[in-house]
Amino acid sequence: MLQGYPGGGYCEDVPADNTPTPDAPAAPEEAAPRVLRIAYVAGVTPGKWIRRWEERMPHIPLQAFMVDADAQLGPLQDGSADMGFVRLPIEREGLSVIPLYEEQPVVVAAKGHEISVFEEVPLADLAEESFLDVAGLGGPEAALQVVAAGAGLVILPMAVARHFNVKDTVARRLTGADGTEIALAWPTEATDEVLEEFIGIVRGRTAQSSRQPSAQPEKVKKEPKPDRRGTGAKKAPKVAQRYAPNPDKGRGRGSRKKGKR
Repeated sequence: MLQGYPGGGYCEDVPADNTPTPDAPAAPEEAAPRVLRIAYVAGVTPGKWIRRWEERMPHIPLQAFMVDADAQLGPLQDGSADMGFVRLPIEREGLSVIPLYEEQPVVVAAKGHEISVFEEVPLADLAEESFLDVAGLGGPEAALQVVAAGAGLVILPMAVARHFNVKDTVARRLTGADGTEIALAWPTEATDEVLEEFIGIVRGRTAQSSRQPSAQPEKVKKEPKPDRRGTGAKKAPKVAQRYAPNPDKGRGRGSRKKGKR
């Protein structure tokens, strides 16, 4: 519809303020910020590695959480963790695994047991003792509660026994028994610079180490060189002059004027 103006002019009708306008295109969703998620079993203390990460990589938050030993691979398999501190042995298919350190085994008994008078106990001296199945009792914490009641002994990594620290129990170093080992594991196909950075921190590399991704200089993309050949007709190549011009060429012998001495 056209509206008339004094003098006979016309203009197109302007829509009212309440006239619906076409929907604007939706803004593209921004990618979620990167977060490094670390799972760990009881007995592992990742605090020192977390502090170093926060100092070197403050722009990438790190979230750490503890998992039960019998479900330590779950977060790596379902994607809720990027990496995990696990207790070996584990099923390694599809995983990259870096063994880190061995754990000292201890034997735990009820307070007042005869092992409490020793600093360490050989496994052979406990042949007559009754040992409990930690996994069958629901894990270390539940098993230690049974030990405190005097029902038997358990063998655990020292770090695990200290972590739960159940009352009325006593732990002593155990010799002659196989120890356990802590390792860092992650899905092989998920390896990237962020994971490589954390691996370097765990292995003790300094921030200036040439193997740390964060220490690598940024690669500057070189601009392509301009085409200097041009599009015009090709010029004939210049022929190099074999000899320099002789200024005396063509003059007779003695034609130079001798200066006065």
